[in-house]
Amino acid sequence: MSNNDKSVVSQLRKLISEGAYSPGVRLGEVAVAEQLGVSRTPVRLAFRTLEQEGLLQQAGKRGFMVREFTQADVHCAVEVRGVLEGLAARHLAEQGLPANVAKELDFWIQKGKKLIAKGYLVESDINQWSELNTHFHSIIIHAIGSDVVADAISRNNHLPFAAADSIIIDSDDLVREFKKLQLAQFHHQLIYQSLKRGEGARAEMLMREHALIGLRYPELLADSE
Repeated sequence: MSNNDKSVVSQLRKLISEGAYSPGVRLGEVAVAEQLGVSRTPVRLAFRTLEQEGLLQQAGKRGFMVREFTQADVHCAVEVRGVLEGLAARHLAEQGLPANVAKELDFWIQKGKKLIAKGYLVESDINQWSELNTHFHSIIIHAIGSDVVADAISRNNHLPFAAADSIIIDSDDLVREFKKLQLAQFHHQLIYQSLKRGEGARAEMLMREHALIGLRYPELLADSE
């Protein structure tokens, strides 16, 4: 997926979270494309991506509409992901972190450090963060030698805003979003540290807390401004 396609997905995800489109109302490719100032192709791809994330559902043969869900649905789905990812992290720490997995995680940790080190965000950083965050989570989930947890997370990811890469980053407030990603990067480093040290309980706790960044931390970050 190109950066432009990812940007359209992010914009639509944010609009849906803000209630810009009512549940049950059919979304038209042309209307949405005109609203976002893009062609129909990235909108079509975004619709399919957001269907996989559980935000949209098919309306007829080719159309889509916003799926109806509550805040309770979102909170439960995110917490379930945290529990499952925490389980994966604990198993990986207790098994011992293989050198090749440590190398992969360190690569994305360094990418995150570089992104945060400049002290601010630009819009192109959003896609970079999405990529490194997706890889970081995926590596941990698939490194434990069992598909059971990965399969459970995959099923849960079809619920609205449940997936690790469905975090909403507001391009209209990059100052606040920088604080959120700075904290998320710090979480990544703490999780990596606990995995290297074989601290299973700590890795599990950190992973569960990390899942809540999109739910509970925005309010705290707003209060700190």
